[in-house]
Amino acid sequence: MYPFFRLYKDMYFARRASRMGLLDTHVSHHRCMPWDLDMWMELNNGRTLTIYDLGRIPMAERSGLLDVLKQQRWGLTIAGSVVRYRRRVRMFDKVRMLSRVTGWDHRFVYLEQSMWKDGECTSHAVYRSAITDSKGIVTTDRIMHAMQQDVASPELPEWIKAWITAEDKRPWPPMLDAAN
Repeated sequence: MYPFFRLYKDMYFARRASRMGLLDTHVSHHRCMPWDLDMWMELNNGRTLTIYDLGRIPMAERSGLLDVLKQQRWGLTIAGSVVRYRRRVRMFDKVRMLSRVTGWDHRFVYLEQSMWKDGECTSHAVYRSAITDSKGIVTTDRIMHAMQQDVASPELPEWIKAWITAEDKRPWPPMLDAAN
């Protein structure tokens, strides 16, 4: 089940926190609960992605994006992600999460998030996110205009550019040879 109560708690505090700039880093803290565990008694990899939501959504609130989404009747979606797992997170471990916008192109906003425990990074995720309306993807220049932001995207790191290039080469729809 989606952690709605945790999200409500995080949103409560995000609404009371100071506004953050579009390129600032949002810091949040989370605890691995028994229902977050897999059969190896560690944070489940799918649940990790769900807990990352608990950093991204409050970050969107603090940056003013959620207000714009409501005003414009736009939606927010994840169009792609890549995750690296490096350290185990066990029951009741507390993690510090860092969430930030890395940059954008004409269609997508790229975000990165990391979880830290005892000074070590446990996982790192990069997302390609999109804002949508009834006609499809909203261009980032429209988003920036609606947010009253007059800022250019920082140059994306080479490793994110390489991931974008790899994603562009990935066949879609996938696995057609196996589907027949």
